[in-house]
Amino acid sequence: MRTNCHPGAPQKLPDGGTYSVPQEERSLSHKRIPKRKAAIAAGSVVALGAAAILLPNANASQDGSSDDAAAAPKTLKAGDASDLASQLSGLLGEAFGGSYYDGDSQQLVVNVVPGDNNNVVVQAKAAGAKVREVENSWSELRDGASTLKSEATIAGTSWSIDPRTNKLLVTADSTVTGAKWDRLESTVQELGSGMATIKKSSGTFKPFVSGGDAIFAGGSRCSLGFNVTAGDGSPAFLTAGHCTLGGNEWSDTQGGQPIATVDQSTFPGNGDFALVKYDDPATEAPSDVNTGNQTVQITEAAEATVGQEVFRMGSTTGLADGQVLGLDATVNYPEGTVTGLIQTDVCAEPGDSGGSLFTQDGLAIGLTSGGSGDCTVGGETFFQPVTTALEAVGATLGAGGAAGGGAGAGDEAGAGDEAGAGAGADEQAGGDEAGAGAGAGAGAGQDAGQGVEDNSGLTESR
Repeated sequence: MRTNCHPGAPQKLPDGGTYSVPQEERSLSHKRIPKRKAAIAAGSVVALGAAAILLPNANASQDGSSDDAAAAPKTLKAGDASDLASQLSGLLGEAFGGSYYDGDSQQLVVNVVPGDNNNVVVQAKAAGAKVREVENSWSELRDGASTLKSEATIAGTSWSIDPRTNKLLVTADSTVTGAKWDRLESTVQELGSGMATIKKSSGTFKPFVSGGDAIFAGGSRCSLGFNVTAGDGSPAFLTAGHCTLGGNEWSDTQGGQPIATVDQSTFPGNGDFALVKYDDPATEAPSDVNTGNQTVQITEAAEATVGQEVFRMGSTTGLADGQVLGLDATVNYPEGTVTGLIQTDVCAEPGDSGGSLFTQDGLAIGLTSGGSGDCTVGGETFFQPVTTALEAVGATLGAGGAAGGGAGAGDEAGAGDEAGAGAGADEQAGGDEAGAGAGAGAGAGQDAGQGVEDNSGLTESR
């Protein structure tokens, strides 16, 4: 079950009550905040304590055997599972067939193509993963994706790698009919029955951008993703690259004075991301996601893992949750092809573009790109990985010395609100400083919905 994310719809609070978000409270205040308030906010959020995973501790013997304790799958947090998956992908080489996180058992499942070398299975088990033998390696699945790109790049189609099925998940929206559908279906069949599955979507793939409120450029509205520190040390934020097609100067109110200017942008092509620098170099850009009257501290960027529980904030729909479904996704928007995305079942709507995708443990995962459907019927949604965006623009985030990863557009919650000083501080922010006090917010509609438990992260809606 997903979060109800209609604009203005009642949202669940941790205490079981509900709160409806007035439309006028869905805008972003990126004003400077006093350092005292920033310190209060930082002290009230959830901290991440990620344990390091060291593969040398995996205890496999020379003859390929291992003791029972080393071979038993480890119980892991999703973030730690992602770290282990990254290490195993390099360790296993061509035998690696992808991985995913089993939230029920809290274990990392690693796909392995064993061949004649049983040692790769021993290594994966010894590292703490649950091993599943499969037919398709990760490199073979990527080759299949390359074939789709060369032979079936059709507007309204997408594909991503789904480790749970060990296949490519190919989707066609409602515009793909007739000869276009025949071409796509034929290409999928050429890959072989064990390589890909194909399905139809009732919606239409499009970037989630629209006119309205939150962060504005021209007639476009989007959502701020994460506050960061640019390579030259200046405060900045990440958002979707397609949002910057609306203009280079961005405001936190419709028709208001510009507060930030686009520095770098990519869309379409190898990603959908942009770095936007605050015009005032003294702007405080704390590393928080404000989900309403409470906050989650963003500590670092992390790679997505299939099966991982994630949360999204956006300026239209507020907070929504779901799971990662596929990686290395390609989406053929009408504006062009975008590669390297994350596919999820988290709902989103126009205006949510650029908003933050994160975990309850404070990991920055993605920026909302686009998809099909809405928060009534659901649909497919795609996100730009934060890790690749940061690398491309040369910015830093979170505990790595960055000024921040405050997520989302629309942090203002009106003038004189309690949003500013962070959750649990019980301090009336007041005045024009209220907006950014909880950390430049996650999406707009920051008082929308589910909050953050002070000790355990977000309250899940499932």
